[in-house]
Amino acid sequence: MRIGLFLLMALVGLNLRPALSSLAPLLARVQLELGLSAAAIGVLTTLPVLCLGLFAPAAPWLSRRIGIERTLSIALLLLAVALLLRAGEGLWPLFAGTAMAGAAIGIAGTVLPVLVKRELPRGADLVTGFYTMALCLGGALGAGLSIPLAEWLGSWQRSLGSWALPALVALVCWWAMMPQPIPRPGHQRHGIMGTGLLRSPLAWQVTLLMGCQSSMAYIVFGWLPTLLQRRDIGEAEAGVLLGASVFVQLFSALGAPWLARLGRDERPALLLLLALIGAGFYCLLLGPPVLRWPGVVALGLGQGGSFSLALTLLVLRSSTPAIAGQLSAMTQGIGYCLAALGPLLVGVLLHFEASIGGIWALLTGLVVAAMLLALLAGRNRHLDIDEQGRFITRQQQPV
Repeated sequence: MRIGLFLLMALVGLNLRPALSSLAPLLARVQLELGLSAAAIGVLTTLPVLCLGLFAPAAPWLSRRIGIERTLSIALLLLAVALLLRAGEGLWPLFAGTAMAGAAIGIAGTVLPVLVKRELPRGADLVTGFYTMALCLGGALGAGLSIPLAEWLGSWQRSLGSWALPALVALVCWWAMMPQPIPRPGHQRHGIMGTGLLRSPLAWQVTLLMGCQSSMAYIVFGWLPTLLQRRDIGEAEAGVLLGASVFVQLFSALGAPWLARLGRDERPALLLLLALIGAGFYCLLLGPPVLRWPGVVALGLGQGGSFSLALTLLVLRSSTPAIAGQLSAMTQGIGYCLAALGPLLVGVLLHFEASIGGIWALLTGLVVAAMLLALLAGRNRHLDIDEQGRFITRQQQPV
């Protein structure tokens, strides 16, 4: 059962990033064919991230009523429909499908940490690294295959729509191999109705760290090829560089939880990974051409590892699966809404013809903010519920 669950989670995770990463290498074609301004492209890249945040809180609500497994099934179905819709002609299918894909990913991404905490609480950090690796692999495939699929299938719309097929495969496998129980009345609600999470400093530290880390990630997904093309790098090569950076994330996503276990808490690992992100941004946006590939590797290692640890914190900072569900909804709901401002701001800056140096300064500011938050969120603390049903913070017990 455990091996089967690992494989199913990997298959689901594989489908939660191509909807985002496959669009970035095609933005120049989309902009040219549809006559979109840089600000409109900024809205397009922001929309799925915003929907990630807006729909993440729906996951606990759905889980309490129809169960976690059925909630994930609905999310996969919505994702497949969204990707098929995005293959249509014109502006409406593109924007509507992109928004629906973000909503589906927001719901699925919120329930996955709850499954991990419920099924494998003691190895939650390593399991999170495993399915985060699958997320990164999906992102790498989306970025790297986007242009070749467009050439093979004859249009960028078909390239975007082709990712509906693996989503449908994941849906069929999840429905066929994972039990889909309907929760008994009161069963899902037991222990889940803690109050005051928004007043918890620890919850906000994890949330804002997720927001900063995700903002940088979605700026890379949405804008890195465009920024590289402004440095006279060709469209195909820019897509390959993005794909390579996301592919490198596989290794750090899997290895970061092991690295974090070498310290007393997650702070040293988080700071190291965030420093790699900062170095990668400098090499790619300001450095000489010889630093292009080292920058890609540094950026990929930093982003894959920091994303893995940010997701890991959702389970490590929760004492029960119920709390993990609430923290996941808050962190990914508010965090992704904040993260959506990053791609939008880059779009606005490019619309007003900001320099690459100005965009690098924005990204460096996000790295510094994430480092400060990592010093707080990375401490050995976890959320619990007291006798009055209020959230409190306790010292994390050694595993």
